[in-house]
Amino acid sequence: MTRTNFRLLLALTLSLLLHIAPFIRDFVPQPKKQPPPTLQASLKPSLPAPPPVPLSLEKPAPAAKAEPSKKSVTTNSSKTPAETKKWLDNVKQQLKKQHERGEFYPAEAIAQGLEGEVLVLMLLDNDGQVAASRVEQSSGYKILDNAALQAVRALRSVPADAPRETLLPVRFRLR
Repeated sequence: MTRTNFRLLLALTLSLLLHIAPFIRDFVPQPKKQPPPTLQASLKPSLPAPPPVPLSLEKPAPAAKAEPSKKSVTTNSSKTPAETKKWLDNVKQQLKKQHERGEFYPAEAIAQGLEGEVLVLMLLDNDGQVAASRVEQSSGYKILDNAALQAVRALRSVPADAPRETLLPVRFRLR
């Protein structure tokens, strides 16, 4: 029996040591750790901003005058304000017709009192049909953005003098 008692006593002692081991660290003195050195930061004055570059809309003077060729290519930048007004008026008329039919301003947006302006990039094909469009600047309301895209995509037969790629502001205002 003594052998059994000895084994039990050994097991009990070993169990007590294992259970007490985590708490022994608190009673044994630990060497003090030195805190890490403190970091110090200081702000330096920022460099002065470079002066703004003046923007000008004037075309630079050509160095040498080239002879005009027989074939001339028209660019969108050479449009006069009257030409630009023609196709813009056409677009406005088409959007106004959509509004009169109740297809322009969503009824849900009117009920919520939502207003805003959406900047839509409109790409036209050679036939004057809207080939693609996307929102460049949101109004902040998804319903108005979607309505603007739908209105621009519904445009038909935009005049030939219209640029093939243009930013079109679509405004939603309640009266």
